[in-house]
Parts: sequence; structure tokens; C-alpha cells
Amino acid sequence: MRILFMGTPEFAVPSLNILNSEHDIIGVFTKIDKPNMRGKKIKYTPVKEYALEHNIPVYQPNSLKNEETQNLIKNLNPDLIVVVAYGKILPKEIIDMPKYGVINVHSSLLPKYRGAAPINAALIHGEVESGVSIMYIAEELDAGDVILTVKTPISDEDTFLTLHDRLKELGAQGLIQAVRLIEKGEAPRIVQNHSEATFVKPFSKEDCRINWEKSEREIFNFVRGMNPFPSAFTTLDEKIFKIYAVEENFKKYDNGVCGEVVDLKKGKGVVVKTGNGSVILTQVKPENKKLLNGADIINGGILKVGDILK
Repeated sequence: MRILFMGTPEFAVPSLNILNSEHDIIGVFTKIDKPNMRGKKIKYTPVKEYALEHNIPVYQPNSLKNEETQNLIKNLNPDLIVVVAYGKILPKEIIDMPKYGVINVHSSLLPKYRGAAPINAALIHGEVESGVSIMYIAEELDAGDVILTVKTPISDEDTFLTLHDRLKELGAQGLIQAVRLIEKGEAPRIVQNHSEATFVKPFSKEDCRINWEKSEREIFNFVRGMNPFPSAFTTLDEKIFKIYAVEENFKKYDNGVCGEVVDLKKGKGVVVKTGNGSVILTQVKPENKKLLNGADIINGGILKVGDILK
């Protein structure tokens, strides 16, 4: 099958790789290259790097809505377009082009968590299960008919990174199954229950700030759902402290206010009061410093009893 692949980040690479092992990848669409953190060297997207290594033509249009890009896709004449975390919305003109349509790998169990950050959302909301949905793309965001889903349990040890890495592999496995069904003419179209849909918007900086009035469990889930990206944070004296891991302490303190350092757990970390108890900060990155474990935070006197985190 002639497949046009659209994707950008590392999450998309296993899907591209597994398709490339069985099908003719006639081209890759990926987002435009950006400079690295220092703003000097141009950094290729992970999908572009893979495509160049495997001699797959790469296209990086500014827009999918202009006639030039749409004519390019027409001339490529794909049987199927596969989209995995591309980062651009496809217009109807492109959705209607391929013989077998356009399918997408979405990292949630639809209709839950449509939108930009479904992996973070599953952890933040304390889900015990996540997965990927292979679906047909429709004009409405993540609302297309589902071909199949692949599920995985979520444990307390999971962070955004561990769940992301598991789902990118499950997504590739689900995708190749879906493409085989499409080739045989056996792919189902399971209509989503749109009344149960939930949506996740991209995170703003303030969305990543910890609300210490929430419960210890909610804060635990929030922090791991942001670890390592985009990272939860708090402030002390207007300095940012990124919080990468906390432990539930299961102890209430009568003294102090929510966000206040109320105790020190030797060898573990500082204890911060929450809305219903307390948490221990076990991985913290103070502004302009390296990532420290909880014991280092105590030993270095970086946070002390009585400090109030905003």
C-alpha cells in the first residue's frame, strides 16, 4: 500500500518504522525545523531524522490549506494517509483524497481526552488504565470512528515519560493491525459516544503550577503527570522550583498553611502541607540549579520549615 505519513515527535517514530517494514512510504510530512535551545543549530524533528536515514522523501509545508500543498498530495496519490502527532489540523480537501481515507494514532481511550495532552491528562486525573485509539480522521477534533484500541494499565510508578514510551510502542502495534484490516476491507468503524467526550487543551505556564490546597493524591498525580514535561512547579520568593516527584505522606499537620514546609523527613525530603494532609518532595530542581533529590534539598538548606510555597 502507498502510504503518506504525517508526524513530528519521537512518539511517531515507532509507527513510521513499523509501517516502513511492510508498506511503501511515499513521503513524510513533518513540522518545520526549529533552532535548538541556544537558538543556533537547527534541530530536525525525530520523524525527519528517521525519514532521511531511510531515504524517504520529506516535506515540511507551512500550511495544509493552500492549493500548492494540496496539489502536492494529489500528485503523490497515496492510498492511505497516516497521522501520528503531526501537530497540524487536516482540512476536508485532504481528508477526502486517499482511497482508504486518513487514519490517526491518538494516545487515549476515546472519547476520553481528545486534544493536545491526553497522556498527561490520564495521569493527572488518576486513571488506572490508558491506551491508544486508531481512528479515522474527521473534521471535528479526534471525533472520527474508531477502528481499534490497545489498552495498558497505569501504575503508581508511572510518569508522563514511562506512559508515553509505552504508548508509542502500543500505538505502532495497533496501527499495523488497523492497516492490515483496512487492506482486507475488514476495518470496523465504531462510532464514538460524543456525549462522553472530554477535551485537553495545551498547557499554559500557569496550568503547570501546583495548587497546594488540593489533596495529597491529586498533587501526587499532578506532579507525575507533568514529569518530565512540561513539569510541575511552585515558587518561593518569586523563584521557580520545578517539582518532578513527590510521595504521599499520609500524615496531617495542625500547624501551617497549605504549601508550607511543615516537617523534614531525614534521608527523604521536605514535607509540604496539602489540602487534606501532606506530601514529601523527593525530586526538586531549584531555579538555575541542577535536579536534586529530597535529601539534598534538606542537607543544602534549600527549603526549610516555615517556607511557604506559592
